[in-house]
Amino acid sequence: MIQSMTGFGKNIIQLPSKKITVELKSLNSKNLDLNARIPSSYREKEIELRNIIANSLERGKIDFSLFVEITGEVSNTKVNTAIVQGYMEQLRAVNVSNSGQNDDIELLKMAVRMPDALKVERDEIDETEYVEIKAALQEALKEINSFRSHEGAVLEKDFVARIENLLDLLKQVEAIDPERMDNVRERLNKAVADIKENVDENRFEQELIFYLEKFDITEEKVRLANHLDYFLQTLSSDDSNGKKLGFISQEIGREINTIGSKANFAPMQQIVVQMKDELEKIKEQMLNVL
Repeated sequence: MIQSMTGFGKNIIQLPSKKITVELKSLNSKNLDLNARIPSSYREKEIELRNIIANSLERGKIDFSLFVEITGEVSNTKVNTAIVQGYMEQLRAVNVSNSGQNDDIELLKMAVRMPDALKVERDEIDETEYVEIKAALQEALKEINSFRSHEGAVLEKDFVARIENLLDLLKQVEAIDPERMDNVRERLNKAVADIKENVDENRFEQELIFYLEKFDITEEKVRLANHLDYFLQTLSSDDSNGKKLGFISQEIGREINTIGSKANFAPMQQIVVQMKDELEKIKEQMLNVL
């Protein structure tokens, strides 16, 4: 069963003092293009988290976000007391004319705005918390893969319908092929008659057969039918292989183009145009298959 590369997954975990949200978004891409947005305190785990995501999602343009919201009273931002007091003493020395409680409050307001007055203490990653994050990531991956499978089922239904349309159009090509060959033969006979030249009938018949063989599309019809069947077989396989389906689509297009170039018959060329239209819609959707 095929999978789409489009998907979304999200999981939220509530810890005693933190709310952590894991979010994954995925769009189509030829390769794995993973963009990660995580707090600096979790950077040392980024490579491991990336590997977990890559092993599960394989391909696509993926945005991974890890949001941390402090919900408790714990804060990593502290007042750098020694530096603030130092600033206040320097400011007081500059303004020796005033001293008092109100003046100290004003000096304090100025001091806390000075460089390094506040410091952020970097927390070490709690392993229990990290286990929770990985579990949340796995749940988000399950959700996005479920989303991808659902979208893939929709794509598969569309592909089957379009391949069946191509098979029906191929039957129409096969039905009018004898008429086409008769039409080509008739036009050649008329062209010779218009010249009003006496020709060797045996030689003419040989040349006619050779000419008609150049317009024969028997092999193309057989190969096209095989490619269409192979597409359906690959579509129903256990693994999603968008690249393989893309290669088969190219082969289908090659046979359709050859039939069109050999047709030399307006009704058949009209059918070929319909075939190309169906195939183009398949190729557009194929860009989103994993």
